[in-house]
Amino acid sequence: MTRMSRARVARRIAAGAAYGGGGIGLAGAAGVGLLLAEARLARRRVSNGRSPHVPTADGLYGAAYTVPGQPALRLTMLGDSTAAGQGVHRAGQTPGALLASGVAAVAERPVGLSTVAVPGACSDDLDRQVTRALADPSRVPDMCVIMVGANDVTHRMSPALSVRHLSAAVRRLRTAGAEVVVGTCPDLGTLEPVQQPLRWLARRTSRQLAAAQTIGTVEQGGRTVSLGDLLGPEFAANPRELFGPDSYHPSAEGYATAAMAVLPTVCAVLGLWPAQDERPDAARREGFLPVARAAAEAASEAGTEVTAAMPTGPRGPWALLKRRKRRRVREPEPQAAESGEPQSQASA
Repeated sequence: MTRMSRARVARRIAAGAAYGGGGIGLAGAAGVGLLLAEARLARRRVSNGRSPHVPTADGLYGAAYTVPGQPALRLTMLGDSTAAGQGVHRAGQTPGALLASGVAAVAERPVGLSTVAVPGACSDDLDRQVTRALADPSRVPDMCVIMVGANDVTHRMSPALSVRHLSAAVRRLRTAGAEVVVGTCPDLGTLEPVQQPLRWLARRTSRQLAAAQTIGTVEQGGRTVSLGDLLGPEFAANPRELFGPDSYHPSAEGYATAAMAVLPTVCAVLGLWPAQDERPDAARREGFLPVARAAAEAASEAGTEVTAAMPTGPRGPWALLKRRKRRRVREPEPQAAESGEPQSQASA
Protein backbone atom coordinates (compact mmCIF):
# COMPACT_ATOMS: atom_id res chain seq x y z
CA MET A 1 0.00 0.00 0.00
CA THR A 2 1.38 3.44 -0.94
CA ARG A 3 1.78 6.16 1.66
CA MET A 4 -0.86 8.29 -0.05
CA SER A 5 -3.32 5.39 0.17
CA ARG A 6 -2.40 4.88 3.82
CA ALA A 7 -3.03 8.58 4.43
CA ARG A 8 -6.52 8.29 2.93
CA VAL A 9 -7.29 5.21 5.03
CA ALA A 10 -6.01 6.92 8.18
CA ARG A 11 -8.23 9.95 7.53
CA ARG A 12 -11.26 7.67 7.11
CA ILE A 13 -10.52 5.79 10.32
CA ALA A 14 -9.95 9.03 12.25
CA ALA A 15 -13.18 10.47 10.84
CA GLY A 16 -15.04 7.37 11.95
CA ALA A 17 -13.55 7.76 15.42
CA ALA A 18 -14.48 11.44 15.64
CA TYR A 19 -18.02 11.19 14.33
CA GLY A 20 -19.08 7.86 15.75
CA GLY A 21 -18.92 5.79 12.58
CA GLY A 22 -17.58 2.31 12.41
CA GLY A 23 -14.59 3.31 10.29
CA ILE A 24 -13.61 0.86 7.56
CA GLY A 25 -13.02 -2.84 7.43
CA LEU A 26 -9.31 -3.57 7.08
CA ALA A 27 -9.81 -6.98 5.51
CA GLY A 28 -12.30 -8.19 2.94
CA ALA A 29 -14.37 -11.33 3.17
CA ALA A 30 -12.10 -13.34 0.86
CA GLY A 31 -9.90 -15.78 2.70
CA VAL A 32 -11.47 -15.12 6.11
CA GLY A 33 -11.54 -18.83 6.95
CA LEU A 34 -7.83 -19.20 6.19
CA LEU A 35 -6.96 -16.09 8.13
CA LEU A 36 -8.88 -17.25 11.18
CA ALA A 37 -7.13 -20.62 11.04
CA GLU A 38 -3.75 -18.87 10.84
CA ALA A 39 -4.73 -16.59 13.73
CA ARG A 40 -5.68 -19.55 15.93
CA LEU A 41 -2.39 -21.28 15.14
CA ALA A 42 -0.38 -18.14 15.92
CA ARG A 43 -2.32 -17.58 19.15
CA ARG A 44 -1.44 -21.08 20.37
CA ARG A 45 2.25 -20.42 19.75
CA VAL A 46 2.37 -16.89 21.21
CA SER A 47 1.43 -15.87 24.74
CA ASN A 48 0.16 -12.46 23.49
CA GLY A 49 0.19 -10.68 26.81
CA ARG A 50 -1.23 -13.42 29.01
CA SER A 51 1.90 -14.29 31.01
CA PRO A 52 1.36 -13.01 34.55
CA HIS A 53 4.93 -11.91 35.35
CA VAL A 54 5.83 -8.27 34.81
CA PRO A 55 8.69 -6.66 36.76
CA THR A 56 7.65 -3.87 39.14
CA ALA A 57 9.62 -0.80 38.16
CA ASP A 58 7.75 1.98 39.96
CA GLY A 59 9.91 4.21 42.11
CA LEU A 60 12.31 7.14 42.02
CA TYR A 61 15.08 7.36 39.40
CA GLY A 62 18.00 9.76 39.50
CA ALA A 63 17.84 10.27 43.27
CA ALA A 64 21.37 11.71 43.18
CA TYR A 65 19.92 14.79 41.44
CA THR A 66 17.56 15.58 44.34
CA VAL A 67 17.55 19.26 45.33
CA PRO A 68 15.69 20.34 48.49
CA GLY A 69 12.46 22.10 47.57
CA GLN A 70 12.46 20.87 43.98
CA PRO A 71 9.93 18.08 43.37
CA ALA A 72 10.70 15.11 41.17
CA LEU A 73 9.25 14.98 37.68
CA ARG A 74 6.39 12.48 37.39
CA LEU A 75 6.24 9.97 34.53
CA THR A 76 3.32 7.57 34.04
CA MET A 77 3.24 4.62 31.63
CA LEU A 78 -0.14 3.59 30.16
CA GLY A 79 -1.15 0.95 27.64
CA ASP A 80 -0.51 -2.76 27.16
CA SER A 81 2.25 -5.28 27.88
CA THR A 82 4.73 -3.26 25.84
CA ALA A 83 4.31 -0.26 28.14
CA ALA A 84 4.41 -2.49 31.23
CA GLY A 85 7.57 -4.28 30.12
CA GLN A 86 6.41 -7.87 29.86
CA GLY A 87 9.04 -10.26 28.56
CA VAL A 88 11.99 -9.17 30.71
CA HIS A 89 12.91 -10.25 34.23
CA ARG A 90 14.53 -7.13 35.71
CA ALA A 91 12.70 -3.90 36.49
CA GLY A 92 15.55 -1.84 35.09
CA GLN A 93 14.99 -3.41 31.65
CA THR A 94 11.40 -2.17 31.29
CA PRO A 95 10.69 0.82 29.01
CA GLY A 96 9.34 2.85 31.95
CA ALA A 97 12.56 2.42 33.92
CA LEU A 98 14.70 3.19 30.88
CA LEU A 99 12.72 6.33 30.06
CA ALA A 100 12.69 7.54 33.69
CA SER A 101 16.44 7.02 33.94
CA GLY A 102 17.04 8.79 30.61
CA VAL A 103 14.87 11.80 31.48
CA ALA A 104 16.55 12.08 34.90
CA ALA A 105 19.99 12.11 33.28
CA VAL A 106 19.04 14.75 30.69
CA ALA A 107 17.11 16.95 33.14
CA GLU A 108 19.54 16.35 36.03
CA ARG A 109 16.43 15.97 38.15
CA PRO A 110 14.86 12.90 39.79
CA VAL A 111 11.93 11.23 38.06
CA GLY A 112 9.17 9.32 39.83
CA LEU A 113 7.80 6.46 37.71
CA SER A 114 4.26 5.11 37.98
CA THR A 115 2.93 2.31 35.75
CA VAL A 116 -0.79 1.73 35.18
CA ALA A 117 -0.33 -0.22 31.93
CA VAL A 118 -1.80 -3.73 31.92
CA PRO A 119 -0.57 -6.72 29.86
CA GLY A 120 -3.21 -7.81 27.39
CA ALA A 121 -4.99 -4.44 27.45
CA CYS A 122 -6.71 -3.00 24.39
CA SER A 123 -7.43 0.68 23.85
CA ASP A 124 -10.81 0.34 25.55
CA ASP A 125 -8.95 -0.09 28.87
CA LEU A 126 -7.33 3.35 28.60
CA ASP A 127 -10.25 5.14 30.25
CA ARG A 128 -9.76 3.08 33.41
CA GLN A 129 -6.00 3.58 33.30
CA VAL A 130 -6.34 7.35 32.89
CA THR A 131 -8.67 7.43 35.89
CA ARG A 132 -5.95 5.71 37.93
CA ALA A 133 -3.27 8.06 36.63
CA LEU A 134 -5.32 11.12 37.58
CA ALA A 135 -6.67 9.75 40.86
CA ASP A 136 -4.73 12.31 42.93
CA PRO A 137 -5.33 15.84 41.55
CA SER A 138 -2.29 17.10 43.46
CA ARG A 139 0.00 14.66 41.68
CA VAL A 140 -0.94 14.96 38.01
CA PRO A 141 1.86 13.42 35.90
CA ASP A 142 4.18 15.81 34.11
CA MET A 143 4.48 13.27 31.28
CA CYS A 144 2.41 10.30 30.19
CA VAL A 145 3.67 7.74 27.68
CA ILE A 146 1.06 5.49 26.06
CA MET A 147 1.98 2.36 24.12
CA VAL A 148 -1.08 0.55 22.78
CA GLY A 149 -2.55 -0.97 19.64
CA ALA A 150 -1.07 -4.44 19.13
CA ASN A 151 -3.85 -6.18 21.05
CA ASP A 152 -6.45 -4.12 19.19
CA VAL A 153 -5.19 -5.70 15.97
CA THR A 154 -4.96 -9.25 17.29
CA HIS A 155 -8.40 -8.97 18.95
CA ARG A 156 -9.89 -7.45 15.75
CA MET A 157 -11.18 -4.29 17.46
CA SER A 158 -12.70 -1.77 15.08
CA PRO A 159 -9.91 0.67 14.18
CA ALA A 160 -12.29 3.63 14.53
CA LEU A 161 -13.28 2.47 18.01
CA SER A 162 -9.63 1.94 18.91
CA VAL A 163 -8.70 5.48 17.85
CA ARG A 164 -11.76 6.90 19.60
CA HIS A 165 -10.63 5.41 22.93
CA LEU A 166 -7.07 6.63 22.44
CA SER A 167 -8.16 10.14 21.48
CA ALA A 168 -10.40 10.36 24.54
CA ALA A 169 -7.53 9.26 26.79
CA VAL A 170 -5.15 11.84 25.32
CA ARG A 171 -7.79 14.56 25.67
CA ARG A 172 -8.37 13.75 29.36
CA LEU A 173 -4.66 13.74 30.16
CA ARG A 174 -3.98 16.97 28.27
CA THR A 175 -6.97 18.68 29.94
CA ALA A 176 -5.54 17.69 33.32
CA GLY A 177 -2.22 19.32 32.41
CA ALA A 178 -0.09 16.31 31.50
CA GLU A 179 2.06 16.13 28.39
CA VAL A 180 1.37 13.03 26.29
CA VAL A 181 3.54 10.98 23.94
CA VAL A 182 1.99 7.96 22.20
CA GLY A 183 4.07 5.11 20.85
CA THR A 184 1.87 3.97 17.98
CA CYS A 185 0.97 0.39 17.08
CA PRO A 186 4.07 -1.66 16.22
CA ASP A 187 4.42 -3.60 12.99
CA LEU A 188 3.03 -7.04 13.77
CA GLY A 189 3.96 -8.46 10.39
CA THR A 190 7.31 -9.78 11.62
CA LEU A 191 6.13 -12.07 14.40
CA GLU A 192 7.85 -15.42 13.88
CA PRO A 193 4.76 -17.60 14.54
CA VAL A 194 2.64 -15.66 12.02
CA GLN A 195 2.57 -17.10 8.49
CA GLN A 196 1.31 -15.72 5.18
CA PRO A 197 -1.23 -14.41 4.35
CA LEU A 198 -1.86 -13.39 7.98
CA ARG A 199 1.63 -11.85 8.12
CA TRP A 200 0.81 -9.49 5.23
CA LEU A 201 -2.56 -8.60 6.75
CA ALA A 202 -1.01 -7.98 10.19
CA ARG A 203 1.55 -5.58 8.71
CA ARG A 204 -1.05 -3.73 6.65
CA THR A 205 -3.52 -3.48 9.53
CA SER A 206 -1.00 -2.39 12.16
CA ARG A 207 0.43 0.34 9.92
CA GLN A 208 -3.03 1.64 9.08
CA LEU A 209 -3.91 1.76 12.78
CA ALA A 210 -0.62 3.50 13.62
CA ALA A 211 -1.34 6.23 11.08
CA ALA A 212 -4.88 6.71 12.37
CA GLN A 213 -3.61 6.79 15.98
CA THR A 214 -1.27 9.59 14.96
CA ILE A 215 -4.09 11.72 13.57
CA GLY A 216 -6.26 11.17 16.65
CA THR A 217 -3.42 11.92 19.07
CA VAL A 218 -2.16 15.05 17.32
CA GLU A 219 -5.68 16.48 17.11
CA GLN A 220 -5.91 16.22 20.92
CA GLY A 221 -2.60 17.96 21.57
CA GLY A 222 -0.31 14.97 22.00
CA ARG A 223 2.72 13.79 20.05
CA THR A 224 3.37 10.40 18.51
CA VAL A 225 6.44 8.30 17.85
CA SER A 226 6.25 5.43 15.38
CA LEU A 227 7.23 2.12 16.98
CA GLY A 228 7.26 0.15 13.74
CA ASP A 229 10.76 -1.14 14.50
CA LEU A 230 9.61 -2.47 17.85
CA LEU A 231 8.46 -5.55 15.98
CA GLY A 232 9.60 -4.45 12.54
CA PRO A 233 12.57 -4.87 10.18
CA GLU A 234 15.22 -4.58 12.90
CA PHE A 235 13.51 -7.33 14.89
CA ALA A 236 13.03 -9.50 11.82
CA ALA A 237 16.76 -9.32 11.13
CA ASN A 238 17.69 -10.22 14.74
CA PRO A 239 14.77 -12.22 16.14
CA ARG A 240 16.84 -14.18 18.66
CA GLU A 241 18.38 -10.97 20.03
CA LEU A 242 15.44 -8.59 19.97
CA PHE A 243 12.50 -10.87 20.78
CA GLY A 244 11.86 -12.44 24.16
CA PRO A 245 11.40 -16.19 24.77
CA ASP A 246 7.74 -16.12 23.63
CA SER A 247 8.67 -14.67 20.19
CA TYR A 248 6.11 -11.90 20.77
CA HIS A 249 7.32 -9.55 23.48
CA PRO A 250 10.61 -7.69 23.12
CA SER A 251 13.74 -8.75 24.95
CA ALA A 252 15.74 -6.33 27.09
CA GLU A 253 17.59 -5.18 23.96
CA GLY A 254 14.27 -4.74 22.18
CA TYR A 255 12.86 -2.52 24.92
CA ALA A 256 16.05 -0.47 24.90
CA THR A 257 15.54 0.07 21.17
CA ALA A 258 11.98 1.28 21.81
CA ALA A 259 13.07 3.54 24.67
CA MET A 260 15.73 5.12 22.44
CA ALA A 261 13.04 5.95 19.88
CA VAL A 262 10.69 7.56 22.43
CA LEU A 263 13.17 9.33 24.74
CA PRO A 264 14.05 12.27 22.44
CA THR A 265 10.38 13.17 22.01
CA VAL A 266 9.69 12.89 25.75
CA CYS A 267 12.65 15.19 26.43
CA ALA A 268 11.51 17.63 23.74
CA VAL A 269 7.99 17.84 25.18
CA LEU A 270 9.45 18.58 28.62
CA GLY A 271 11.63 21.34 27.17
CA LEU A 272 14.87 19.42 27.75
CA TRP A 273 16.02 19.04 24.14
CA PRO A 274 18.25 21.65 22.42
CA ALA A 275 16.17 24.48 20.95
CA GLN A 276 17.85 24.19 17.56
CA ASP A 277 16.66 20.60 17.27
CA GLU A 278 13.05 21.79 17.27
CA ARG A 279 13.47 23.27 13.81
CA PRO A 280 12.88 20.91 10.86
CA ASP A 281 16.06 19.63 9.23
CA ALA A 282 15.72 19.17 5.48
CA ALA A 283 18.75 16.87 5.45
CA ARG A 284 16.78 14.42 7.61
CA ARG A 285 13.67 14.83 5.42
CA GLU A 286 11.79 16.71 8.13
CA GLY A 287 9.15 19.30 7.47
CA PHE A 288 5.53 20.45 7.62
CA LEU A 289 2.90 18.20 6.05
CA PRO A 290 -0.87 17.71 6.18
CA VAL A 291 -1.40 15.60 9.29
CA ALA A 292 -2.65 12.55 7.34
CA ARG A 293 0.43 12.55 5.11
CA ALA A 294 2.71 12.98 8.13
CA ALA A 295 0.93 10.08 9.84
CA ALA A 296 1.41 7.83 6.82
CA GLU A 297 5.10 8.76 6.57
CA ALA A 298 5.62 8.04 10.28
CA ALA A 299 3.90 4.65 10.09
CA SER A 300 6.51 3.57 7.53
CA GLU A 301 9.58 4.59 9.53
CA ALA A 302 10.11 3.86 13.23
CA GLY A 303 11.33 6.63 15.48
CA THR A 304 9.51 9.31 13.49
CA GLU A 305 7.73 11.97 15.55
CA VAL A 306 4.57 13.82 14.57
CA THR A 307 3.25 16.89 16.40
CA ALA A 308 0.64 19.56 15.62
CA ALA A 309 2.18 22.55 13.87
CA MET A 310 -0.37 24.79 12.13
CA PRO A 311 -4.07 25.63 12.33
CA THR A 312 -6.44 23.88 9.98
CA GLY A 313 -6.20 25.13 6.41
CA PRO A 314 -7.74 24.21 3.05
CA ARG A 315 -6.01 20.80 3.17
CA GLY A 316 -6.87 20.14 6.82
CA PRO A 317 -4.65 20.36 9.92
CA TRP A 318 -0.87 20.36 9.44
CA ALA A 319 1.83 18.67 11.46
CA LEU A 320 5.58 18.74 11.90
CA LEU A 321 7.31 15.48 11.03
CA LYS A 322 10.70 14.97 12.71
CA ARG A 323 13.26 12.21 12.68
CA ARG A 324 15.07 12.94 15.91
CA LYS A 325 18.57 11.73 16.62
CA ARG A 326 18.41 8.79 18.97
CA ARG A 327 20.49 8.65 22.13
CA ARG A 328 21.42 5.38 23.75
CA VAL A 329 19.90 4.84 27.19
CA ARG A 330 21.64 2.60 29.66
CA GLU A 331 19.93 0.31 32.10
CA PRO A 332 19.29 2.32 35.29
CA GLU A 333 20.81 1.56 38.65
CA PRO A 334 18.36 0.66 41.43
CA GLN A 335 17.12 3.71 43.32
CA ALA A 336 15.16 4.11 46.51
CA ALA A 337 11.46 4.76 46.20
CA GLU A 338 10.10 8.21 46.96
CA SER A 339 10.00 8.89 50.66
CA GLY A 340 6.69 8.67 52.44
CA GLU A 341 5.16 6.19 49.97
CA PRO A 342 5.35 2.41 49.96
CA GLN A 343 6.45 2.23 46.33
CA SER A 344 8.55 -0.68 45.12
CA GLN A 345 12.19 0.05 44.50
CA ALA A 346 13.33 0.22 40.91
CA SER A 347 15.38 -2.95 41.14
CA ALA A 348 15.28 -6.52 39.96
